[in-house]
Amino acid sequence: MMRLRNYFLTGFIVCAPLAITAWITWSFMGWADSWVKPYVPARYWPDAYLPFAIPGFGLIVALILITLIGFLTANIIGRTIIGWGERLLSRTPLVRTVYTALKQIFETVLADRSASFKTAALMEYPRKGVWCVVLVATDARGEIARVLADESDEMTAVFLPPTPNPTSGFLLFVPRAELRILDMSIENALKLVVSSGLVSPDDPSAKVSIDQAAKIISARQSREREREPAE
Repeated sequence: MMRLRNYFLTGFIVCAPLAITAWITWSFMGWADSWVKPYVPARYWPDAYLPFAIPGFGLIVALILITLIGFLTANIIGRTIIGWGERLLSRTPLVRTVYTALKQIFETVLADRSASFKTAALMEYPRKGVWCVVLVATDARGEIARVLADESDEMTAVFLPPTPNPTSGFLLFVPRAELRILDMSIENALKLVVSSGLVSPDDPSAKVSIDQAAKIISARQSREREREPAE
């Protein structure tokens, strides 16, 4: 029975991520199709010429349209139209607040010139001696920088992702000297947070050779033998 249980757990570990990934992908494609296909004439649907439905047609159309909009925005005429539309939105109450906030978030996260969330670090929180993983954002700017100008060190904005849901968290402004920058990537840092510390990235600098490991073990055993008479 124990062997069957181990086989089942092994199969579950292999199949569960694949099944969840397939379900999320299929659901996203269905969601995109439900939004885009109603705006496409039925004569252009592949389903009208095939005896079976083809999922993902709406997603492909959405990707083409987004790419086309990006291409048009890159020229003078496109920038003029986008600027006119943004000025119109900026004069609309409530809508301008939501649009401006979302635009700043997407530009910060997706823009190539942004260096946000490319570095992970350790920080003592919520008390001394307790360390947590944070994502380094940017240096304090604007009013925040002016208010904290009396601090002895430069203040840095960090995002503290909670476990196991890293999408919600805390924005903290801390002195840069209190951060210990890590070499691990943001992806590995988030894996560490989501898995509650179970999935830890390998540290290449921590690897030792067989001879070094044997010397360490021998030294440890010698210290233990030296302590035995004293005890």
